[in-house]
Amino acid sequence: MIVFNYETAFKLKNEENTSKWIQNCIEKETFELGEINYIFCDDAYLHEMNIEFLKHDTLTDIISFDYTLGKLVGGDIFISIERVKENAKEYKVLFENELHRVIIHGILHYMKYKDKTDEEKKIMRNKENDCLNFLNKN
Repeated sequence: MIVFNYETAFKLKNEENTSKWIQNCIEKETFELGEINYIFCDDAYLHEMNIEFLKHDTLTDIISFDYTLGKLVGGDIFISIERVKENAKEYKVLFENELHRVIIHGILHYMKYKDKTDEEKKIMRNKENDCLNFLNKN
């Protein structure tokens, strides 16, 4: 089950299609959908969490808490809408594209994809692109 929560004025345009897309990406990787909570918030909200839980005094676009058990994907994914908007401008992409990239980025971490090394980042980006292409076909 995927639940979308809002701690800011933002609201996803189509929660049902987004949920189906996320589930399809999970199943494509031979994992199963568990319980996933998305919490959309602002920079201040996420910055406070970054300090409190991760001891990082920086802005970020996403923080995820992984509750995946084996192949059952679950967790809480916090996304700063302000950061996503800024990143979309910086990377010269549409807000919706950047938002979907961040949405699936957290899920890919739950499926054991990492992004610390250059090689891991390359693999992660390829997986993000595969999922984004899958979204665009539906």
